[in-house]
Amino acid sequence: MKLFDDIPVERPATPLLDTLDTPAALRAMTTAQLAQVADELRAYLLYSVGVSGGHFGAGLGVVELTVALHQALETPHDRLVWDVGHQAYPHKILTGRREAMPNIRHHGGLAAFPRRAESAYDTFGVGHSSTSISAALGMALAARTRGEQRRVCAVIGDGALTAGMAFEALAHAGHVDANLLVVLNDNEMSISENVGGMASYLARILTSKPYTTMRESGKKVLSHLPGALELARRTEEHMKGMVSPATLFEEMGFNYIGPIDGHDLPLLVQTLRNMRDLEGPQFLHVKTCKGKGFLPAEADPIGYHAITKLEKNGAPPPLKPATPAPPKKKYCNVFGDWLCDMAAADERLIGITPAMREGSDLVRFSQQYPERYFDVAIAEQHAVTLAAGMACEAMKPVVAIYSTFLQRGYDQLIHDVAVQDLDVTFAIDRAGLVGEDGPTHHGSLDLSYLRCVPGMVVLAPADEAECRAMLSAAYHHPGPAAVRYPRGSGPGVEIPAHLEPAPIGRAQVRRESGAEAGRRVALLAFGSLNTPAAEVAERLDASHLNMRSVKPLDRDAVLAAAADHDLLVTLEENVVAGGAGSAVNELLATEGVRGAVLNLGLPDAFVEHGKPAELLAECGLDADGIEAAIRRRLEGGDDAAMTGEAR
Repeated sequence: MKLFDDIPVERPATPLLDTLDTPAALRAMTTAQLAQVADELRAYLLYSVGVSGGHFGAGLGVVELTVALHQALETPHDRLVWDVGHQAYPHKILTGRREAMPNIRHHGGLAAFPRRAESAYDTFGVGHSSTSISAALGMALAARTRGEQRRVCAVIGDGALTAGMAFEALAHAGHVDANLLVVLNDNEMSISENVGGMASYLARILTSKPYTTMRESGKKVLSHLPGALELARRTEEHMKGMVSPATLFEEMGFNYIGPIDGHDLPLLVQTLRNMRDLEGPQFLHVKTCKGKGFLPAEADPIGYHAITKLEKNGAPPPLKPATPAPPKKKYCNVFGDWLCDMAAADERLIGITPAMREGSDLVRFSQQYPERYFDVAIAEQHAVTLAAGMACEAMKPVVAIYSTFLQRGYDQLIHDVAVQDLDVTFAIDRAGLVGEDGPTHHGSLDLSYLRCVPGMVVLAPADEAECRAMLSAAYHHPGPAAVRYPRGSGPGVEIPAHLEPAPIGRAQVRRESGAEAGRRVALLAFGSLNTPAAEVAERLDASHLNMRSVKPLDRDAVLAAAADHDLLVTLEENVVAGGAGSAVNELLATEGVRGAVLNLGLPDAFVEHGKPAELLAECGLDADGIEAAIRRRLEGGDDAAMTGEAR
């Protein structure tokens, strides 16, 4: 197979792939034709991701596996569940979405991950990892209950298999009467060394009909001899265990096969054809190379996990231009610098991440303080309770976690941290609208789900300097505290070198209205929406308060603003329901203050994918949208202004 030194900028010729509107035609192809489809599929994937940007290395690694799965299974009647969706680009290309791929992750284009509403071949929506085995088992049990003849296959990456949820599902699946095939796509050698030809040979033998027939017939014969059946079972188990990591999965109730070469298409097809008709839970271990077919991605699978849109010469844009303008620092970099500085000042600090070292910018910390750095893999629940245990022993754990990933550890946040009032700091990245990854990754709910937890401190910085100061404030607070900040860069303010904490529960007046007559408006902005709030305040001659603290709320600042203004407008990059604006409403109601309030935030709906600026404008949370909403409220008169209804 050709190895690509450069990603093509012109659409490659794919004559056989172009004939495939559905995967059904694969089932009538020869081995040579399947190999041609795989080559064309890899070439087209390189081209389309170069045009659109997006997830890259994982898809290149499963080209042959995708072709083999669709050839062996009667999709979409047979269910195919991908985990996680980074692997699913070749699947999308083969299932009728080839020509739409250049618009993947773009506003109005294909979703970044499998999505049920997009295609009948997307049997389960995935964005977060480790859900496939549970979902596929549910499908298999439903088919059994309804008396349907349907094969179900879950494809899970070795990284996703580190999550507890995956093992919970494996433990259940191995002991129920369901026909389920789990395919482990192992591209990091995280379970076992590749034993090459011997494993491939065993895969052919162990899945062949003569072998399975002989094994089942032998069980019937030996069942009449005392102790013989158990001896045969142990002999088979130990024979497998000598050349493969079968013991773990066999003990969980699976028939384990592998590991086999995930780029050997004939072997994959033969093995999957044999395994699809076996009864009970089956486990196929496939070894692949992330980035297969593109040498830079093979050499740097982390760096080429995803790429941006290519330049005209076909090369990925350089990470650092030769003569760059002073860049705005990303919020995750603000956190990474703060973590190292605070660790130097306090030896009790511990850094914890659930497999997001690069994304949360813990690389330098992991190198400088390896004994105080813990990557727990994709195990958010464990990350939170691990931090709770450390806090019990007078350490100062900092959990670096994405907003939507913390949702997975919510019970632990309540039960293990908050109930015990433990000193754990949560650095919550990707809060608000994150962009092209869409609704599974938008941090739309954290203000709501954190604000209701008793004893929780919740801070939202308006800029990079505040982010650093709020991290210090949360760290020094003797209980659970969270700082939530958006993806990407801030407005570009100067970041101080000191570690002085910001005041908790104290708002900042950034502008006071000059109007002495007419309708006076106060904008109460939380976090990232302080930037458009400042612009709108100038346009409307309105007051602007940077609220800074969502919980505790600055009671005095809110009551003073209500007394001095005709309309309070709350602004947050979070759903309105239960969010920061709701906290303002609750305070006013408790204090018996009647006044006009307009709550602006994300809608009561899952926001689609696109660039953050596009999505904010669509949600009415850019400067123009905020101004228009305020003017509509003001033009509605006193009655409309008094309703306090959220937009």
